[in-house]
Amino acid sequence: MSEYKSDLLRLLDERGHLHQLTDGGALDVLAGKEIVTGYVGFDPTAPSLHIGNLASIMLLRRLQQAGHRPIVIMGGGTAKVGDPSGRDETRAMLTEEKLASNIASIKGGFEKMLRFDESETGALLINNDDWLSRLGYIEILRDVGQHFTINRMLTFDSVKLRLDREQPLTFLEFNYMIMQAYDYLKLSRDYGCRLQLGGSDQWGNIVNGIELTRRIDGREVYGVTAPLITRADGQKMGKSVSGAIWLNEEQLPAYDFWQYWRNTDDRDVGKFLRLFTDLPLDEIARLEALEGSEINRAKAILATEVTRLVRGEEAARAAEATAAQTFADGGAGADLPSLTVGEEGMRIAAALTAIGFTASNGEAKRKIAEGAVKIGGETISDPGFVIELDEGAEAKLSMGKKKHGILTR
Repeated sequence: MSEYKSDLLRLLDERGHLHQLTDGGALDVLAGKEIVTGYVGFDPTAPSLHIGNLASIMLLRRLQQAGHRPIVIMGGGTAKVGDPSGRDETRAMLTEEKLASNIASIKGGFEKMLRFDESETGALLINNDDWLSRLGYIEILRDVGQHFTINRMLTFDSVKLRLDREQPLTFLEFNYMIMQAYDYLKLSRDYGCRLQLGGSDQWGNIVNGIELTRRIDGREVYGVTAPLITRADGQKMGKSVSGAIWLNEEQLPAYDFWQYWRNTDDRDVGKFLRLFTDLPLDEIARLEALEGSEINRAKAILATEVTRLVRGEEAARAAEATAAQTFADGGAGADLPSLTVGEEGMRIAAALTAIGFTASNGEAKRKIAEGAVKIGGETISDPGFVIELDEGAEAKLSMGKKKHGILTR
């Protein structure tokens, strides 16, 4: 049973979203008596967010579910600088055109997970470039810079870790925390924002914004972070052999997205159901208690529920149907990844890497040696095997029990 009285903090606590918070008692009281506006920032450094961002998006969803107003901040301004948090090197500089294109690509995903309307709790999507790019350099130095000491900035992990590794930290990146702190001040003034949420790596940036708002405007605002989501095997959430697990369909087909969740470790099923679905807690308790092969039912439900949330009902049902057809019937569902091998054919190792089943031809050859690779149900044991298909023909490529694709010509 949660110790919090407000629906907001109780919901965050019971579903495993809480890691750190500033003045939890005062925030609990505030959330219990009025609508709280809270925000999370996302820098548009790619055409899609990935599941590493999903924990933060869920914070906004829970905020709205508890009767409060979420703001999505697209970091069109901050992305021009780059967040040094957790990085060993400077981010590549993105053009104005690329940032605008990325923001346009990312926007649609939020509309599936948040309610955007004119009500008091309707979500807002705002680009911080609207104010950051208009700030004068002298203005920001005089009005904001005076509240930051170099001594304190050097203590933040995002700075300290880079310097400890003797990796360069540009003056540009050093300003990131000042810009992000200014975002909180601006949102507090213009939208009555009282809460910033984010991942645990954003704690230092959030605290900076809280202190800046208090020092300049004398207003009390708050911060909440979610824990770093790791899998039972110790890996950071969102890492996979074939690359990032993107939220957008254009970057990752729905079936592959569904399959990532279906492959969840047994030990993570309950945690992920609480964090990334809206299923009732008693139903989650029942599902995570399943044992043996029965736990696979819970994994399929997890995969379908997360896919529905992120991609929509139609995509979830299509992915679920493809999985059922692939695993139960031995067929080749329409949503499976596909690869064209061409008239000259393709070596099996190259095909496994090209379709995304392996990260390198070396790994592919190891999988072939293990007897894990099949074409049309027949095991391929020769790493030099060349796949040749007739014009218009197709064949099913499998690696292990969980990875399947279609080869075409």
